Amino acid sequence: MNTIFNNFPDHDRFKFPEGLQRVTAGKGGEAILVFGSKKTFLVDCGMAYCGDRVGRNIEFALAMNNRTTLDGILMSHSHYDHIGALPYVKRRWPEAVVYGAAKAKRIFSRPGARALMKELGTAARDLYSECKNEILTDGLVVDRVIGERDEISIGDEYFKVLETKGHTDCSLTYVLEPRKIMFASESTGVLENPEFVHTAILKSYKDSIESALKCKAYGAKYVICPHFGMLPEYFTDEYFDLYIKSAEYKKDFLLDLYKKGLSQEEILQEYANYHWSEGRANEQPKEAFLINAKHMIEVILKEFI
Repeated sequence: MNTIFNNFPDHDRFKFPEGLQRVTAGKGGEAILVFGSKKTFLVDCGMAYCGDRVGRNIEFALAMNNRTTLDGILMSHSHYDHIGALPYVKRRWPEAVVYGAAKAKRIFSRPGARALMKELGTAARDLYSECKNEILTDGLVVDRVIGERDEISIGDEYFKVLETKGHTDCSLTYVLEPRKIMFASESTGVLENPEFVHTAILKSYKDSIESALKCKAYGAKYVICPHFGMLPEYFTDEYFDLYIKSAEYKKDFLLDLYKKGLSQEEILQEYANYHWSEGRANEQPKEAFLINAKHMIEVILKEFI
């Protein structure tokens, strides 16, 4: 059984480069402010249950940097743990432009998708918070559609956009140039420990591996891993190799269960028995873990059987 979020000796995963500030307010997804010479951007928002606290953290960080305006919000993908707090941030800064993939924009227009985000957001609220306020979904928007190699200026620096499908079809990776600081997407995994990367391939195994190869080839100096934080600088190239190795392991694990004659429901149970732990519950409700696992099983069987 893997223990989630084992750290590296003498490495602070929340010590970000100059101009980047963590404004995360609770368990789940991260939220990072980037202060450019002219504009301030937020990369992801975190979960809805802590949306008001994210807003307060942003206000404090802006004030400490002599700023009052949030200019833009970069969306890594459309999942509730990354953008659940978006309605709360937009309510406080309606002028902030939300950037995301075309697929994310379409997803937000679907009542069923919003209902699922509300359901999962409510489950996370009940698990992580004593507050029982209603989970908001109005304000889940994409104001400006972006895609491969687009550039978003924040002054002396700019974000380069990379499409990195696999986890979702709307997953985007951002690289802050010219410092080569990569905000990786979940299509290239979540570091669990120096020897294993958690994979959640919900749309395409092939796309996910291609995304990892693309990110490695880009040659980022720093990588910020979702649900983890800063990777050690010496671990950057090794990380994407480790992701591919871990993805292959998960694929073979699921295919072996299928070849033994297990049904998809039985495969799901075996997968959960081996890969779920109470430590993981600190970052992800079990309901969401099982939904992701079910999708991953379907993807692997579809692509390899």
